[in-house]
Amino acid sequence: MPLFINRDQIFGHQVHLLEHKLRRKEERILELETENAILHLRLAECLGKLRRGHEEETLNYHQHQRNAQKITRSSLCKLLAEVQAVKQDLSELFAVYFTFSSELEEQSKQLLEKVEQASCSPAGHSGDEVHNLQAGVAALERSLEEERERCRAERQRRKELHNALVELRGNIRVHCRVRPLLPFDHVRSSTSGSRPMSSEEVVSAISDDTVLVNCIKTGMPVQNKMFEFERAHGPEDSQEAVFQEVKPLLTSLMDGYNVCIMAYGQTGSGKTHTMMGSQLLEEHSGTQQEAQQGIIPKAAAELFRLISEKPAESLTVEVSVMEVHNNEVLDLLARDAQGNGADQRRDVITTSCGTSQVTSLTHEPVHNASEVMQIISSVLKLRAHCPTLVHTDSSRSHLIVTLTISSKSPNALALARKLQSAKKDMQRSTKKVWWSPRCSRANPAAHHSSDDHLFASTPSSPCRSPSHSPCPSPRPSISQAPFRTKLQLVDLAGSECVGMSGVSGAALWEVSCINRSLSALSDVLGALAEQRPHVPYRNSKLTHLLQDAIGGDAKLLVMLCVSPTQRFITESLQSLGFGMRARQVQKELPRRKNNILKVK
Repeated sequence: MPLFINRDQIFGHQVHLLEHKLRRKEERILELETENAILHLRLAECLGKLRRGHEEETLNYHQHQRNAQKITRSSLCKLLAEVQAVKQDLSELFAVYFTFSSELEEQSKQLLEKVEQASCSPAGHSGDEVHNLQAGVAALERSLEEERERCRAERQRRKELHNALVELRGNIRVHCRVRPLLPFDHVRSSTSGSRPMSSEEVVSAISDDTVLVNCIKTGMPVQNKMFEFERAHGPEDSQEAVFQEVKPLLTSLMDGYNVCIMAYGQTGSGKTHTMMGSQLLEEHSGTQQEAQQGIIPKAAAELFRLISEKPAESLTVEVSVMEVHNNEVLDLLARDAQGNGADQRRDVITTSCGTSQVTSLTHEPVHNASEVMQIISSVLKLRAHCPTLVHTDSSRSHLIVTLTISSKSPNALALARKLQSAKKDMQRSTKKVWWSPRCSRANPAAHHSSDDHLFASTPSSPCRSPSHSPCPSPRPSISQAPFRTKLQLVDLAGSECVGMSGVSGAALWEVSCINRSLSALSDVLGALAEQRPHVPYRNSKLTHLLQDAIGGDAKLLVMLCVSPTQRFITESLQSLGFGMRARQVQKELPRRKNNILKVK
């Protein structure tokens, strides 16, 4: 019997199965959507926690930075206040000392007159009075010696506080100067109009120690970069304001420390203007000319002013001028047989003490700042220059001006002759010499006079009488230790891009040598900052020549000169990065340059 199958029932059953599967899938979809919503909520919660944590960490970091800056600034202000107080106390002490000295001189003169009167009166009547007068003189001498000791102590304290202040400002002090806009800055970008203007100012000094750079890129938001240095100068700061921040280093120079001031930056950033001053000084009046002077003439004037304040010390100053051109050291003061300037190449060697030295370098003695500037001005025309698309008078070499300060070594034979001459003059002289409390004391053995019975030496007085002092004016001490320090003033050649400067031929080789020497300088600073065992000083004549200033015990100040415009932003960022690397260098503490004289 044939079996009949109802197709409707079969289809209905299949539809029922499919509907059941569909309901299960829909339920699964709902479960997954619920889980997805829960996961989204958890993700949002985690992101919120992460964002809040990041904000808290950022706030804590900024708060910590602000607190550290406040503490540092308060410490620096406190130290500056102490230095000012010490200077004020020292000036008051000097005033008291000079007042006391003049009074003591007057009283000593009166005592001398009384002693002379007593010597003319009967011996029996004047014996006690002479002893009283001698006791008074001895007491006055002791008081004067105490005042001198206090004065020496205050001077030493001032030196220590000043050096502590300079060291607090950093091992390698880095200052930054942003120049104003110049006519050659007003150049439009050669590409599409959407690009920013080349003359737009993107670098500015926003505070005394911070430089802000606005990094503008097409189609991207503006990114601000901040760089902190020991001092930041804006376009409004004058030459005098820049020099006032450099001036304290000259006090360290006179205290016996080597000092180096170096200008670094791209071509046309104002390095030569900062170091030398305006090139058109002859067009200005005297006051304007002094206001436009750079660091080198102002430092020379300040150096000789400090020397004039030490009349008791016999100091000599010598100047030498070098340039590093195409990785060769040239002596700009060298002269040929006819007395004309000649480019004499010099070698840089390392002495047995580990210091760098230039062989056969010419040194010219100078006696004032005008002589220094006359010598520098006469050799500046020998410096290599070449016009480029960036600057019409671009320097193509590194200029190094060195001022060497040394005390005259005492000549034992000359001193002996002076003492013998003074002894003979004293023996021949029958008239007593007027005595001053600032006069150096004579040797008691050198005095032979008929008045010995009246002026017996007392334990507190090293000489028999004030009237027998061999010299009425002060003279430098025989035991004074001579010293030799040097001030290096460096105007580096500017780093530049070949495509921007448009040079070719010999000038292209000059650019290559300049960039390689500046790269070697950056490599040296990087090695010192990372404290590598080997520092590549000899990769360039420039770094070998400045080895003592960069990695030695000299006090080094780097003056970064940058352009404010978008056109030179790449070079400006490179210069600012160089300054940040220089600040990371941990140098050894500076040492005083005392070379004790040994007389055989």
